[in-house]
Amino acid sequence: MRNAVNATEPVWRRDGFYSIILFLTIFIIITCLMVSTQVSMLHAEATPLPQQQPITTCRQLPSSNILPSSVFIPNGPQTISKATTNQELKLNSSPFRMKSASGLQERRGSNVSLVLDMSALSVAVETPTESVSQEYLLTAGRPLTPQQLSALISNTDSLQAEFAEIPMNFVDPKELNIPNHGTKNRYKTILPNPHTRVILRGLDDPLSCYINANFIRGYRGDDKAFIATQGPMMNTVNDFWLMVWQQGAPVIVMITKLKEKNEKCVLYWPERRGFYGTVEVTVDRVQQTDHFTSRSLTLKCGGHSRVLHHYWFTSWPDHKTPDSALPLLLLLGDVEKHTSSTGTTGTGPVIVHCSAGIGRTGCFIAMAIGCRQLRSEGVVDLLGIVCQLRSDRGGMIQTEEQYKFVHQALTLSPLF
Repeated sequence: MRNAVNATEPVWRRDGFYSIILFLTIFIIITCLMVSTQVSMLHAEATPLPQQQPITTCRQLPSSNILPSSVFIPNGPQTISKATTNQELKLNSSPFRMKSASGLQERRGSNVSLVLDMSALSVAVETPTESVSQEYLLTAGRPLTPQQLSALISNTDSLQAEFAEIPMNFVDPKELNIPNHGTKNRYKTILPNPHTRVILRGLDDPLSCYINANFIRGYRGDDKAFIATQGPMMNTVNDFWLMVWQQGAPVIVMITKLKEKNEKCVLYWPERRGFYGTVEVTVDRVQQTDHFTSRSLTLKCGGHSRVLHHYWFTSWPDHKTPDSALPLLLLLGDVEKHTSSTGTTGTGPVIVHCSAGIGRTGCFIAMAIGCRQLRSEGVVDLLGIVCQLRSDRGGMIQTEEQYKFVHQALTLSPLF
């Protein structure tokens, strides 16, 4: 019995050994096949697809969907499919988007974002509407005698229609190529027109040189007779006084309260003496009237000094008009007296500001020019005056009510 058992033991060991060898062989073959399959898939994914050509023209599209030729699409490879229902061109963009570069205009749609490179254009393109507006501002006018002026102010419909025709000439933010200029604007939509804006001198970068202010022509188109500007902000007070000094302004006219529901202007002058950047301001004398306060100031900068008069008119509500034009005409007469006085050493433009620097500011400057024209010519062309103002700074005289008020004020100007 012992011999039989011993005779079978070697056979069992051989069979077990062969079974293990067979199992390992099958396992190795299966593993090799799986590795080979994965390598093939990786090779297929790594093979680059044929590069698509840039879009240069689009045909048979509705007029509203026509793209300009040579459109640059910076969003990576695009695939184009033609819809069977409306034949619109659809761009399936890459999930990766490039940031718009400076100087580019972006047009957004529901599923398309095209960036058009405008930097290659050497000449600014003026639309027909802009061309008509500029032509109107340069040519419109209606000289009126005092009698015609008095008759016109009773015709509200005529004045309303005339005012509505005058182009506002506001500035597109893209016209100001100054990074972060918005930090120095009281209102983001009220910007200085580029061709007449005041540039602070002697500073080292465009933002430091920037101030929301424009030179305004005076009677007979006299160059830089006024500066129209916004009410100073906390971070622009030093810029304001630097402008006053550099331009040699003899007078500042302020036509706003510091707060009217919201802040309209910060208190930018000292009670007695203050330093604003490189400019020292000293208050020498204060005079109070029923409707405005006048201050005589001495400015010092770089070892030089200058006398300046500051007028603060507080009887004019925002976006509205005073109950009477007489106080404003008295103020205007005082300003003219000081600008022609030998005691005032500044010979530069009169600086006028309200809050935004276009509504009440525009009315005051229009009145100043209109009064001179009436005295010199016996007629006044307020339509032409407003067109000239808006050519220099967009939006001057904001409302129909203000436009009518200036007409009414000019009927009283011969009394002064």
